[in-house]
Amino acid sequence: MGGNYAEHAGVFLIQTLFGLYILAIMLRFLLQWVRADFYNPVSQFLVKITNPLLKPLRRVVPGFWGMDLAAIALMLLLQMLELFLVGVIVGQAFKPLGVLLMSIGELLSLAVYVFIFAIIIQIILSWIQPGSYNPVIGLVNRIAEPLLAPARRLIPPISGLDLSPLAVLILLQLTLILLVSPVKDLGRMLAFQ
Repeated sequence: MGGNYAEHAGVFLIQTLFGLYILAIMLRFLLQWVRADFYNPVSQFLVKITNPLLKPLRRVVPGFWGMDLAAIALMLLLQMLELFLVGVIVGQAFKPLGVLLMSIGELLSLAVYVFIFAIIIQIILSWIQPGSYNPVIGLVNRIAEPLLAPARRLIPPISGLDLSPLAVLILLQLTLILLVSPVKDLGRMLAFQ
């Protein structure tokens, strides 16, 4: 029974460490995609902690149309490694195609949740300190804006109330349900066959 506790602790540790690092790479990728300010202290932190693995990989995996393919490849490799290590700890073997699809599903889920949390943080900050600025608020606004701007054009404010964040949050949740969950389920099905 004591081994079960060690197994849970090992899984927790692997998922936490890999999850935090993959999140850092995801944030860096999204901030590059939205052309955020990289003189920002938060951006500088993300660059500093992700460069050791990204710099060498960029020599092998070039960018494409302004997209950092090295960051995508690194996230995918790390997610697959995380799933493999968790499988080793719990004594479960996975098939490679299933692990690949599960990893893609996990990364899509993470990206959607980054957008969801950015929008929620932006909403809360607009209630608490409207018009204020700090480095984190600037980055949150840059991440949320590519999704909110088209929604604002389609949904005008009603009595001064901007409902576009609500519409975007609903669409993001539907994306999780209709796109991400089927990819994850297919990956699980193929991984355990």
